[in-house]
Amino acid sequence: QVQLVESGGGLVQAGGSLRLSCAASGRTFSFVVMGWFRQAPGKEREFVAAIDLRIGTTYSADSVKGRFTISRNNAKNTMYLQMNSLKPEDTAVYYCAAGTRGSRASADFGSWGQGTQVTVSS
Repeated sequence: QVQLVESGGGLVQAGGSLRLSCAASGRTFSFVVMGWFRQAPGKEREFVAAIDLRIGTTYSADSVKGRFTISRNNAKNTMYLQMNSLKPEDTAVYYCAAGTRGSRASADFGSWGQGTQVTVSS
């Protein structure tokens, strides 16, 4: 079993920055991809970004390209999401997830964190 714990959410003004962290523990060898998803009130959960832990390849949603950067520290079993130039529409609960293959579909990620709230004020 894998445990994922997010941190770093909060309230920020539009144009500001936040860095989310996701610490993994347990059977960390059981997954090769980690990603971030978000869910705003009344909306479906959507893909944000993901990273292949073996080779560092990243991919992200068009809505965050050029603003958000995903990275990882394998030695610390931790993944990060640096969010710059935040917009009110980025407001959501952000979830960390781990999976066994590269994908943008939430169904392909078998382990999830509890989520961290990000609120961007205008």
